[in-house]
Parts: sequence; C-alpha cells; structure tokens
Amino acid sequence: MATKHLFLRATACAMAVAAALPMPAFGQANEAEARYAALAAQERQKAGDPAFDYALGLAASDAGYYGEAIVALQRVLARQPDNAPARAELARAYALAGDIDTARSQFATVVDDPTIPDPVRQRFTGFVRQFDRQIKGGGSDLSGFAESAFGHDSNINSATQLTSITIPLFAALGPGTLGNNARAKKDKFYDISGGISGVSAISRQDRVFGSLLGNFRDNLDSAAFDQASLTGTAGFAHTFANRDVASLSGQVQKYWLGHKGFRTAYGAIGQYTHMLSGGKALSASVQYTRFDYDRDPLRDADRFAVGLGLAARQFSVNLIGGHEETRAQAGDAESNTFAGASAGAEIQIAPKVAVVGGVAFDLRRYDRADLLFMRKRHDERVDVTAAVKIAVLPRLFLQPKAAWSRNWSNIALYDHERWTVQAGARFEF
Repeated sequence: MATKHLFLRATACAMAVAAALPMPAFGQANEAEARYAALAAQERQKAGDPAFDYALGLAASDAGYYGEAIVALQRVLARQPDNAPARAELARAYALAGDIDTARSQFATVVDDPTIPDPVRQRFTGFVRQFDRQIKGGGSDLSGFAESAFGHDSNINSATQLTSITIPLFAALGPGTLGNNARAKKDKFYDISGGISGVSAISRQDRVFGSLLGNFRDNLDSAAFDQASLTGTAGFAHTFANRDVASLSGQVQKYWLGHKGFRTAYGAIGQYTHMLSGGKALSASVQYTRFDYDRDPLRDADRFAVGLGLAARQFSVNLIGGHEETRAQAGDAESNTFAGASAGAEIQIAPKVAVVGGVAFDLRRYDRADLLFMRKRHDERVDVTAAVKIAVLPRLFLQPKAAWSRNWSNIALYDHERWTVQAGARFEF
C-alpha cells in the first residue's frame, strides 16, 4: 500500500510539473473556461472538500482566474499541509499571477518533501532556478513568424468602379474619362511576410524589446501597384507591483509602391496596460507619427492619436481617434480628423481548427475643400475579414481567408469597394 501511495503521489507531482509549463497557445481556451465554469457553479456546496478544491484550482489556473485558483488551493493546503501536488499547483498559480517570489517559495517547499521521487524533484528544482533567474531580472526571449499566401483581389488600387466623373472645377467640359490606373483593377497576387521580435530583462521589473516586420505583395499583372514595407520597433517596458505595465517605444517604417519609395513614417508610442482577472487586459495609448512622402511633399504630415483597447484570450476590442495635420498649408485639404473602432475574435470549433474574424470602422473628416472637387471630403470605411485557422503541426498553420472593404465618400473618386480571397500558410517559432 505504501508503494502504491508513493506512485500516486509521484504521478500527481509529474502532472503538476507538466501543468507548470506554458499553456498551449492553440486549442485549450474553450475547454478550460467550460471546466472552470462547471466547477465554480458547485463551489458553494463543495468548498472545503480537498479533492474538489484541487480540481477547481487547476481549472481556474488553466482558465486564467489566478486569484480564484490561489484561494481554492490554499483551502486544500489548510486541510492537507503535506499535499505536494496542491502546493506545486499553488506555486504555478502565483507564478502566472506575477508573484514569482511566493511561487519560488512554494516550489522550494515542494523540493524539500522527502516523498518526492528524484526525477520529479529535479524538475521542481529547475523551476526554482528559473524563478531565481526572474527575480534577478530574467533572461531573453526571441520569437518570430513567416507567412505566405496566394489569392485574388478585386481592386488592387482601391479605386472607384466608375469610368468617368465630373470635376466641378471643369464642369463646363462635361464628364472626364478616368485613366486605367484611376479605375478599379483586379489581379491575382502572392504575399510574403515575416517578423522577428525579442525581449530582454535589464532588471527585475524592466525590459527592453524590439521587433522587425517585413512584407512584400506582388500583383501578377500590375507591377505599378506592388507593395512592400519594412517596420522596426524598439522600446522599454516597466512592470509595476500590481502587474500593470507601462511602455515607451519608437517606430520607423518604410513603404514602397510600384517598387519605388513612397512614404517614410517614424514616431513614438506610449502605452499603459492594466491587467484584469480572467486573463484580460485594458490598455490606453498615445501616439505620434510623422509622415514623409517621397514624391508628394504636400502630403507630409504629423499625426496625433489616442487609443483604448481591451484584450482577452478569445477577443480584442480597440478604439482610436486623433488628428492628422499636413505640414504645408498648401496641402491642408489632406488634413483630417479621424476616429475608428475595431474588434477581432478567434473561436475554437475543433481540437485543431479555429475560426478567426474581425471588423473595423474608420471615419474621416477633412479640414478644407478639395481644390478640384470644391468640397470637404467625408469618408466612412468598413473592413470585414473571416478566416479558418488549421493547425497541421504544432507551429504550422493553414489559413484560408476572405476580406471585404467598402469606403463611402462624398467625392466619387474615393468611393470604392474591394474583395480579397486568399489561401496561405504560417509558421511560428
């Protein structure tokens, strides 16, 4: 009987070690949330039963309710102080909640339990070393992705479907025929993108981070509208005792159109993120961006924006508003005030399949009348995307996607609709 008891404890400890590893990024969120909800509904009747509290603690940790997990697991230890698996799970909950000091202390207590088999003890000792490293400031982490896609675009130049328009300034001459590049053009395309990002600790609560993101889109028959961009970001982040994070970053982007330089943008972003229960986060940001156009200096502008965002495991919602002011008064017809809202979600429908969707709305009101059309431009735009994400390997995904965009404008030249369908693959590392 004693041998059987030791085996069960060793098995439970091994499961606790596995649970202490990072949770899978794909396929577990819905199951964990459902399991936690089912157990939480019984808490009033069953709280105090160590077996129930242990199961509730595990489910709460997996679902992101770390405070609830800590309370449940503490009830287990109040009745069973020598329950090493429960103490290991409590340490994991503290670690996920950001309290690595308490997590390290709890894991160290488990390491001292003489009934823990050596292989399991060695794993726990490894966690203690990891926490010691984090307490001293942590190390570095590097991640990235590569993605490719092939598809069809109904309007690669985001232009009107009209073949002719009347310009008020030249109304006496009648409607004018639009050139080929001023009308909507459809084409097939392939798209290649990739990025790499890294973070490194410089002290216990301070990090520096950076990323580089590149994209190239080639239209098979219309090289004039091929696009490419390269974006670099670097910044500093500070984590407060309550797990809130403040960050300041700088960003530079170069954008090419038709294989020629089109625009350079550079600026700064300040952001504050407040952590909520259940794995949610609320953020507020302020942004400044300067735009320099290679071939149209009248459009050079300064942009100021503020944003709010709510992020959770399965969805995100963002609001943004601000003003863009051209630096040359002669280009003031391009100055505008804007506001926007966007939402996105990823919902698991099978163990390796998720549906991904998003919708965005953008409103712009321009400061001065367009010189040719003799009116202030008013635009409203809606973008909708839908995709299926299929995991074929742990880090390789197939993702067919469709997107629809509609821009309503009181100036016919800028009024357009666009459909895009594509199939692609994404590798993450």
